[in-house]
Amino acid sequence: MKNMKKVLVLGSGALKIGEAGEFDYSGSQAIKSLKEEGVKTVLVNPNIATIQTSKFLSDTVYFLPVNSFFVEKIIAKEEPDGILLSFGGQTALNCGIDLYKKGVLKKNKVEVLGTPILGIILTEDRSKFANHLLKIGLPIPKSGAAKTTKKALKIAQDIGFPVMIRVGFALGGQGSGVAHNKEELQEIVNRALLFAPQVLIEKYLHHYKEIEYEVVRDKYDNCITVCNMENMDPMGIHTGESIVVAPSQTLNNFEYQTLRNAAIKIVRSLNIIGECNVQFALNPNPKSQITNSKQIQNSNDKNPKRFEHLDFENSNLFGNWKLEIGNSPLEYYVIEVNARLSRSSALASKATGYPLAYVAAKLAIGANLTEIKNKVTQKTQSCFEPALDYIVVKIPRWDIEKFKGADEKIGSSMKSVGEVMGIGRRFEEAYQKAIRMLDLDFEGATSKLLLKDGNSIASLLEFPTPKRIFAIAEAIRQNISIEKIYKLTGIDPWFLYRIKNIVDEEKMLMSSRGVPLSGTTRDPLKFSIIKSHLLILKRLGFSDRKIGELVGTSGLEIRKLRKKYGVTPSIFSIDSLAGEFEAKTNYLYLTYNGNHHDIKPLGKNGVVVLGSGPYRIGSSVEFDWTSVNTALRLKDDNKKSIIINCNPETVSTDYDISDRLYFEELTFERIADIYEFENPYGVIISVGGQTPNNRAESLKAQGFNVLGTDPKNIDRAEDRSKFSKLLDKLNISQPAWEKVSTLKQAIAFCSRVSYPVLIRPSFVLSGTLMRICHNQDDLTRIIKETAIVSKDYPLTISKFIGDAKEIELDSVASNGKIITSVISEHIENAGVHSGDATIVLPPQKVYIETQIKIEEIGKKIAKELRVSGPFNIQFLAKDNQIQVIEVNLRASRTFPFISKVTGIDLIKLSVDSFFSLNHRIYSSSEVRSTQSRSSRFANALSNNINFVAVKAAQFSFARLTGADPILHVEMASTGEVACFGEDLEEAFLKAELAVGGKIPKKGIFVSLGGEENKIKFLESAISLTKLNLPIFATEKTAKFLKNHGVITKHLYKIQEKKSPNVLESFQNGKVDLAINLVETQLQKDEGDHYTIRRAAIDHNIPLFTNRQKAQLFVRAITSLKLEDLKIKPWSEYIS
Repeated sequence: MKNMKKVLVLGSGALKIGEAGEFDYSGSQAIKSLKEEGVKTVLVNPNIATIQTSKFLSDTVYFLPVNSFFVEKIIAKEEPDGILLSFGGQTALNCGIDLYKKGVLKKNKVEVLGTPILGIILTEDRSKFANHLLKIGLPIPKSGAAKTTKKALKIAQDIGFPVMIRVGFALGGQGSGVAHNKEELQEIVNRALLFAPQVLIEKYLHHYKEIEYEVVRDKYDNCITVCNMENMDPMGIHTGESIVVAPSQTLNNFEYQTLRNAAIKIVRSLNIIGECNVQFALNPNPKSQITNSKQIQNSNDKNPKRFEHLDFENSNLFGNWKLEIGNSPLEYYVIEVNARLSRSSALASKATGYPLAYVAAKLAIGANLTEIKNKVTQKTQSCFEPALDYIVVKIPRWDIEKFKGADEKIGSSMKSVGEVMGIGRRFEEAYQKAIRMLDLDFEGATSKLLLKDGNSIASLLEFPTPKRIFAIAEAIRQNISIEKIYKLTGIDPWFLYRIKNIVDEEKMLMSSRGVPLSGTTRDPLKFSIIKSHLLILKRLGFSDRKIGELVGTSGLEIRKLRKKYGVTPSIFSIDSLAGEFEAKTNYLYLTYNGNHHDIKPLGKNGVVVLGSGPYRIGSSVEFDWTSVNTALRLKDDNKKSIIINCNPETVSTDYDISDRLYFEELTFERIADIYEFENPYGVIISVGGQTPNNRAESLKAQGFNVLGTDPKNIDRAEDRSKFSKLLDKLNISQPAWEKVSTLKQAIAFCSRVSYPVLIRPSFVLSGTLMRICHNQDDLTRIIKETAIVSKDYPLTISKFIGDAKEIELDSVASNGKIITSVISEHIENAGVHSGDATIVLPPQKVYIETQIKIEEIGKKIAKELRVSGPFNIQFLAKDNQIQVIEVNLRASRTFPFISKVTGIDLIKLSVDSFFSLNHRIYSSSEVRSTQSRSSRFANALSNNINFVAVKAAQFSFARLTGADPILHVEMASTGEVACFGEDLEEAFLKAELAVGGKIPKKGIFVSLGGEENKIKFLESAISLTKLNLPIFATEKTAKFLKNHGVITKHLYKIQEKKSPNVLESFQNGKVDLAINLVETQLQKDEGDHYTIRRAAIDHNIPLFTNRQKAQLFVRAITSLKLEDLKIKPWSEYIS
């Protein structure tokens, strides 16, 4: 191996659409792999919520933006021997390329480990890579690269519409799309070139299959394919948006081997060292024989320069091979190659039990595949290609409905925010599992929850949206032919017939029982569902609850029936060698297509930890951090951890985190199956976000030992009526509220308390449609437009406190006594969801008296609810008056931030509280460090921290076409970062840069709606003149600023259709900062302001829509220069 003493690892930053938790997983594995070899690691990653940035992994962590400016300074300070670019997604790769092109790596003698940098650059440049593939004899769609819209149009006309537009140097297909005509092409390309320097225009391969291979190669030219995957959706749907199946189900052996050989050929041609993802388009109905020369690598070639592309592209290394078998032609094209750990690598690792990132890191420092033991199987070397005797199905999770105005169509640019992976012995089983894993209350493939919007089934089939998977089942139910469904969707009939199996069995159950879809509850025993029929249903993936719905009873009654019959699931381990070699994996799944268990129960030594499920808006990697740390801390209490989770992107589903990992649903049925088999000491529900917390009462009712706070008290906190009575009992103030079931009742309540008010629907998914209403017109319009109030679904309305500061208390208690608590404050006033808010620690503008009141309230609530474990309380503060708005008796999303900033291990304290191991309660004046060391970290009241940390939200509005980027009470962010500084301004500026913000260099656009915004932002506007940049403003704002000595350039609004207008300035690149503050009480300018906001996002211009946040940003950029920002590792702040 290479003599590497210190290696720099680049992370991917905040989770975002197209670059999510999979890179926390891959980076964490890489660091663990290097540590085993005695290599010190320096990590650059501002994502404070990840396991990757935890102390037990990397030796040194920098919470700084992953860009060449900061990384160059870190390299100069740390003097690493090498750098890993392949484990942090496109963010890390782009940064590494920039460092290489600037000569930073050469200057500092830093070696790029793994795949050579020239090979990486070649794959990222669409034009050069296309030429490379042609030179080595591999087919590509007819295409051409362009850096201007004019050139793109000419290429498209030569190829013929429709065409696919792909974007170079971009993540998750950002900016890509299908253009059917000149106008669509111009729109897509104009937008794409704002985010990337180059686009590739290529022939659109309508309804071709998309096939992927994950390939691993070492420097000795040992090369294997680890996983072959097939997208259920055809070409035109990004692989991150598609349902993905592994291994492929519809390829014959000739097709499989041909594409495998082509993938290996590409990997060898690029001198890939480590892991690489290769994507193909395969014509399901080839009409002509395709013959390619130079198809197979000549294994006898010993040319040492064969991998230098200038030498090997024209070399005679490849023999000739006609791609045909008998009379069956094969038509395929190479679509894309990722010369790094891809989004699919986490899925492939979990699907096969082959730790791709772990192996790739070892290969990067010179290891041989034949020498590396597979850490999952524990018995085989990493040169074995996995062979699966099961099937996995990945389904994305979308939350598009949470974004006002967003287009729900899915395509070649990613919009999904998370994913799940179901495992089974047949497709139907894994498919229905995965649908339930989405945690959207779908009971399987035949759910109709999303089919109520009036769109025709044919339309839902032809135009892909998140609803299409359910439209397929409904189409089959309506006797639409498989052939017609195939023509509309391009989904291979093999999959459609499997879905038909599900629909047919459901129909059979209904017809044999004669039970209507709705009706009175009946006892399934009276229907005498025979054992064999029940077993068939379970083998096809039907849940107890779904079967109960179909026969008119509850899932619990079905559960009793099948247990009476002895119909229970088998527990199998993920055997990546298909039983041909001994394997000792701790990856487990449940199936009804078996009749034995691969393992024995752990018994009372085991503790079940419920994970968080798929990443989504409101629940992301922060709950993987809490779950992982809980599993690790259980070892300190001599307990064996049993994690249940279904998210392949997570570290919690890694091979060495828990003693046992069930890759399973977080439904009551599945948790109960596992609990009854394992017979553990108990189950922890308070560290995986809201999904596990929702299982509290049902698990307790089943007699399971729920560790921590009693589920009855969890219900008292989460039931609004019960919680309100509790606060009244404790004499704790709360905003006035009421449940209403008619518009008349809503108007009456608002008349009593006065506007503004906050409305919360009771039935919608993911908390959507929460709104602030400023007057009766608002209230009436929203309720009528959304139909969100009825007798069955009452609406909760509460008084909204304007201009109030939002403050949070994160605590851990044991038997009702608080062990530790930390107070943090939001930069934004109330009205911005806490998940989107900028959070500061220690508090900068919270009075000591207010902090004392907050802590006293926390003590009262903890005592009344006898809290044991983590909890979070959210407060409103105005005029030193405190009101409680919410309590969560679980870990909050700020737990990683607070733990890493203060040094207080909140999760260790929580786990100890579950076992009543705390013998000491930390008082207000005491240091809260759990490491028994002298520290300056006291509790929130002391404010002893001599630095400031700021957590900032990451938004992905650019991905969501049409979405309004304004911040409000409904959460919209997809991730977060945190940075440290000597003061608030420094920490905040670093954090903003880390989520894609920029210090303006061209011009600033300002639009201030309402007199209050104008007056309160005036000081900031005056400060902006210090930057000596042109300030642009719309008419009223320009006039106001001019009257106060701020010279601006007047721009017309877009709707005025005069020049110069806002859109022209954005298009011409004159603006690189936009501030758009809306007078929330008025709606008349809403459309105009929306157009401005959306134009800023579409032109890649940093946008501020919140006054407090914009004011802080102005203070930061007018008081600090980029060179002023300190380059310090985490350890220098908290040591």
